[in-house]
Amino acid sequence: MNKWLPIVLIVAASTAHAAGYHLLKKIAVPGDYGWDYAATDTDGRRLYVGHDEEVTVIDIDRDRVVGRIGGGSDMHGAAIAREFGRGFISESNPGSVVIFDLKTLQKISEVPVGKDPNLIMVDHKTGRVFTADRGDKQVSAIDAKTGKVIGTVGPFDGRTEHGASDENGHMFLNLQDKGLLLRIDTQALKVLDTWNVAPCGQPSAMDMDKSNERVFIGCRSGAFAAVDGNTGKVITTLPIGPGVDALEFDPATRRIYVSSGGDGGSLSIFHEDTPDTYSLVEKVATEAGARTLAVDHMTGRVYLPVGQFASPPAGQRGRGPMVPGSFHVLVFGE
Repeated sequence: MNKWLPIVLIVAASTAHAAGYHLLKKIAVPGDYGWDYAATDTDGRRLYVGHDEEVTVIDIDRDRVVGRIGGGSDMHGAAIAREFGRGFISESNPGSVVIFDLKTLQKISEVPVGKDPNLIMVDHKTGRVFTADRGDKQVSAIDAKTGKVIGTVGPFDGRTEHGASDENGHMFLNLQDKGLLLRIDTQALKVLDTWNVAPCGQPSAMDMDKSNERVFIGCRSGAFAAVDGNTGKVITTLPIGPGVDALEFDPATRRIYVSSGGDGGSLSIFHEDTPDTYSLVEKVATEAGARTLAVDHMTGRVYLPVGQFASPPAGQRGRGPMVPGSFHVLVFGE
């Protein structure tokens, strides 16, 4: 056997998944206040950024702000249901969902849910919108067409965090402080399974490969984890940067994008080689605090909101106020 063959195969495999992501531009966004989740509507060519007092809407073909959706305080993120022409925003005031029109960006209604809803997601199979309410430690289900709350799941013995739907009757939800993954029946609204996902400590960000029933988790312990959605078995873990808060899977390219805001900020990109094997494509430096992301599934570009903060006043811990005019969205691509 040719002694060089193993090396050639390794190089060929690495080249097949090479990416070369780098910073393309920065989109300036007005408003010197905090941010949370971002979501792309690829078909609608819009990016929705949770920006505390509002959700900022960006045209991702022209890379400029085209609208704002207000309604309260502490707006976390948006979920899109194009089949109903509606978007849904989780808002802590102390807890509601703002429903808006996708064409006009005008508010349609506001629906009370549990306190401090963080996650918001659409289960297209049932036509339901789900929130994870951290204050009441529950999941609330809303009929996307009528805008009415139709039930809850919980309360749980743990801090609810991110979730994902397999569009096959199941929602997966992290209990971050307990290191647990729940599988929930999206129709009957009941917990079917509870799994420990160690060594994934503090499971946070989540998305899915729906076709293979694989759950992908960004762990605050500094790892990416792939979990079998049928059994709860942790298939593998791979290292990422600290401070993860978002993860997204692109089924077309089989890439998993993970954003971490600590240690200067990083974007880790993995490839699903098979449903049970994963490899690091690359890890790219971003900016400190760029902990959330959204992917344009048409172009493969990745959007990461971030702002800069001044040093805290003398004698105080934490961070100071945001530097005026510093909030922006990083655009990374190949």
